[in-house]
Amino acid sequence: MSLSDSDSSSDDDFVIEVLRVLPRPRFFRDRSNPFTEYDDIDFKQRFRLSKTMLIELLDMVQDHLCQNTLRNMSLSPILQLLITLRYYATGAFQRHLNQMPKTEADRKLVYENFYKMRQFPKVIGAIDCTHIRIQSPNKNIGERFRNRKGYFSINVQAVRNSNLQFTNIVARWPGSVHDSTIFDNSLLRAQLENNEFGDAVLVGDGGYACRNYMMTPLSNPTTEAEVQYQKAQIGTRNVIERTFGVWKRRFPVLSVGIRTQIPTTLVTIIATAVLHNMLIKSNDPLPVDETLLIDDLRQQVPVFLVPQTGNIKRRTLIDTVFS
Repeated sequence: MSLSDSDSSSDDDFVIEVLRVLPRPRFFRDRSNPFTEYDDIDFKQRFRLSKTMLIELLDMVQDHLCQNTLRNMSLSPILQLLITLRYYATGAFQRHLNQMPKTEADRKLVYENFYKMRQFPKVIGAIDCTHIRIQSPNKNIGERFRNRKGYFSINVQAVRNSNLQFTNIVARWPGSVHDSTIFDNSLLRAQLENNEFGDAVLVGDGGYACRNYMMTPLSNPTTEAEVQYQKAQIGTRNVIERTFGVWKRRFPVLSVGIRTQIPTTLVTIIATAVLHNMLIKSNDPLPVDETLLIDDLRQQVPVFLVPQTGNIKRRTLIDTVFS
């Protein structure tokens, strides 16, 4: 069923379907105002945010949305925001994110929350990449964006904390670029190598190099300690995939494909990540119809062999913590 704005009949069908599943009284409303046109459930279904969250977001950004124009038909800040949110929610419309804990007290809280999951110590975040589908760029650079699954994408690297929020995101690399290349060229790697996060570690998959600050899975665990390490590492790492799934379910434009110019596409990715963090912080649940949606856009890139320089620390961790 299409949720396109141009298809009012499909919207009516959708409302009828929701009413069938969740019986609620239907009201005749003022069609000129989205706040009265849609009740709380329909509003969130359409714009992905609750009315309360929208007002909070509008208060944060409306000064940047005001238009210095005398044209009679200029869009109000709230309408601009609603149009943007509608686009994020459907994909059917015509960089800054860094909250890595710097203080020892902040890191300790993250350590404790991660440790409760699988008893893996000193974890500051789980890292991975996910592909965001895009339209084909122009012919001169298009093939750089074709990933190993054959479609055009941006390969987005992200770190999540223990609360399902993104703490670091890199959204600028074409889909053909491997995960390890993105990390090796990131500011985050430089910060870790400069010991800006103390002895904290990230957990990543086998596509990353094992380093003192990056704990990766073993290729062939044999001892009991190695098996326990492997289970803890994988269980802790997999939370990033869950975060990607929630992010894409909340903003389906990330799954169906972004059809804008590359600079706008990158802004869209970052903006939805910021909104995701806001919604997680406010304990805002997913819209009703999206809770069972399967994240079929999560594409696993083949693992390449990369140099391993953190094997000593990983071995020490296995022998002292998991044995």
